[in-house]
Amino acid sequence: TPGAGILVSRPTDSDKAELLTRFKHGDIDLELDFMMPKGSNSGIYFMGRYEVQLFDSWLKPKDSLHFGDCGGIYERMAGGRGYEGHAPALNACKAPGLWQHLKVRFRAPRFDSTGRKTSNARFVYVYLNGALVQQNVEASLPTLGSYFSDEEPTGPLEIQGSHGPVAIRNIRYRTYMNGRIR
Repeated sequence: TPGAGILVSRPTDSDKAELLTRFKHGDIDLELDFMMPKGSNSGIYFMGRYEVQLFDSWLKPKDSLHFGDCGGIYERMAGGRGYEGHAPALNACKAPGLWQHLKVRFRAPRFDSTGRKTSNARFVYVYLNGALVQQNVEASLPTLGSYFSDEEPTGPLEIQGSHGPVAIRNIRYRTYMNGRIR
C-alpha cells in the first residue's frame, strides 16, 4: 500500500515473523534505506528465496568478511552442507543507528515451457551505501532458511523479521517482464 513512514521489525522470543509483499516479482530493481542497532541481523529475500544479507558489520576488516556480512549473498544448502555464499567485495557499512542505502538489480531464474530451469537466479549488482559490493553473482538454489525451498519464475519480496531489529524506509522498485519495465 502506498504510504509514508518507516517499517520497523522488532522481533521478540514470542513474536517474530517474516514480512512478505502481496505482489510477486521476477526481474526487479530494488532500492531502500535500512537502519539496524548494534549486532542486529536481517535480510532482503528476492522472490522469498534469494537473500542479500543485512547485518551490523561496521568496522569489520575486509579480510574477515563472509557471506553473513552486510551486502553478502547468503549461502545455499544441499546435502546438509552450506555452499555458494558470497562475501561483499568490501565493507561499506555505516555505524549502527545510521540510515544505510541498498540498491539491487536481481534477475530471476528462467524456465522453459515445461517448467525446467534453464538458468539460475542472478544478482546483477548490489550496491551498499554507493559502493559496489556484489556483481554478477549466480544463485543456483534458494538461500538456506528461505521462506520457499522450491524455485519458480516469480515470488514476493521478503524482509527477514525473525533475527533482529531493522527499520526500512523509502522502498522503491521497478519490475521487468521479458526485459521490459512493467
